[in-house]
Amino acid sequence: MGKLSRRQIRKSKKNRSARRGVAGWIWRLFVWLVAAILVYQAYLFASVVWYRWFDPQQTAFMSDERARLSRLTPPRTIEQTWVPYDEISRYAKRAVISAEDTGFVEHSGVEWEAIEQAARANLASGEVRRGGSTITMQVAKNLFLSSDRSYIRKAQELVIALMIEQVWSKQRILEVYLNVAEFGVGVFGIEAAAKHYYGVPASRLNPRQAAWLASILPAPRRYDVDRRSTWIQRKTGIIMRRMPQVQIP
Repeated sequence: MGKLSRRQIRKSKKNRSARRGVAGWIWRLFVWLVAAILVYQAYLFASVVWYRWFDPQQTAFMSDERARLSRLTPPRTIEQTWVPYDEISRYAKRAVISAEDTGFVEHSGVEWEAIEQAARANLASGEVRRGGSTITMQVAKNLFLSSDRSYIRKAQELVIALMIEQVWSKQRILEVYLNVAEFGVGVFGIEAAAKHYYGVPASRLNPRQAAWLASILPAPRRYDVDRRSTWIQRKTGIIMRRMPQVQIP
């Protein structure tokens, strides 16, 4: 083979230089992306530490619902009043654990078997339908994330849940959950729910009232409207039977 001409040599050097330039930009972009992710995780962890001692005034879910209600005619606002752990009925604590996460006091924030089962079900259906969320994971989602269903959001939910379990006590986790969970159209927290549905404070909820409120948690807006649902009545009975068997922190 003959020697390369000067033009071919210059062209070859130019091509190598261009490839190195593209590779450099890709590498820098990757480094910036990793740095941004780490900064965001640090921010989340700092927020988790803050909420160990200070009650959250607003959550991501509350913000979304407030925006939605403001667009109605006439506009509406959300209902939410924070109450300390000791001012919440023990029946309410037992009911939500019975309904949402019977192993709450024992696990480390994530039920890996439930996650695996949910993943299999989602793969079989071709979409994200189940999440296998514990109470801790629901706190993470409500505080910081959205209601969108995606594997990326679920992964972030897992990370925040593990942060929460490292920093908060189980009592604090349950206290925050009961104060930020959605219980109806614009209704957040057990105090607002107790007054919205029964006209009593959260401290005076009886076993059946607490069980009914826990039973609507998967779809609170629907059952705020359809309060006489036969399915919810049956579910209330199931939760009431479970309540004496669960532990509360």
